[in-house]
Amino acid sequence: MTPMRIDRFLAQCGAGSRSEVKQLLKKGLVLVNGITAEKPETKVIPGQDRITVAGEPVCYEPHEYVMLHKPAGCVTAARDARHKTVMEYLGAEYQADPASGQSAPVLHKADLAPVGRLDRDTEGLLLLTSDGDLAHRMTAPKSHVDKTYFAKVRGFVDEEDILAFASGLEIGEKHPTLPAKLVVLSGGAMSEIELTIQEGKFHQVKRMFAARGKEVLYLKRISMGGVRLDESLLPGQWRRLTAEEIQTLYDACGLPQGHDTKGR
Repeated sequence: MTPMRIDRFLAQCGAGSRSEVKQLLKKGLVLVNGITAEKPETKVIPGQDRITVAGEPVCYEPHEYVMLHKPAGCVTAARDARHKTVMEYLGAEYQADPASGQSAPVLHKADLAPVGRLDRDTEGLLLLTSDGDLAHRMTAPKSHVDKTYFAKVRGFVDEEDILAFASGLEIGEKHPTLPAKLVVLSGGAMSEIELTIQEGKFHQVKRMFAARGKEVLYLKRISMGGVRLDESLLPGQWRRLTAEEIQTLYDACGLPQGHDTKGR
């Protein structure tokens, strides 16, 4: 791994801001391989050097893994001239992390990218990561990663729809959709359903119901790759994934056990 400055390393690991880290260094509270480090420009090799602050080991996380409760009305993009983007919800230099109840270190947003997309008017679980390998596996059609949605649909969703979704639907693409699991939560003129698909075609859920003569009025993604949306997160809030959630995503993609979870 490329050497980096100790002050930058500690700031990224959540030990404090750059100025706070400098105070820790001045007080002699930072050790690198058992030797006191006093200068912020001291170089360390993440994952190789043993670094402690006040006797506590500091672990480096090579990638960021974030779940965002995407609100409706924003676009899944890094920048957009007309609409607010999901990246704007990741906050300023420090932001409360609901998972820990403490301040979380700055997210390196330039390195983060959404894993797939959600339509502008769709809300729910959006994963973001700097782990390009994982993101590719999560979105590759041949990986068959489950994505589950909750929807309110205008029209009676019945057993015929369940069978049609399970067989694959023609939605104007070269091939029919892959088999999908449709569960009716409540029927009637306004039906509530859960739908699990393994693709991510443009407006796919809406087009699938349109092919059955029905209209999706509300859509929320609740799960992806076995990781469910943390319902304690209000729309627009985020938190880092736990080590268990990260491993769940690796397992869903068929990546090796413990792949890239070093330091967690």
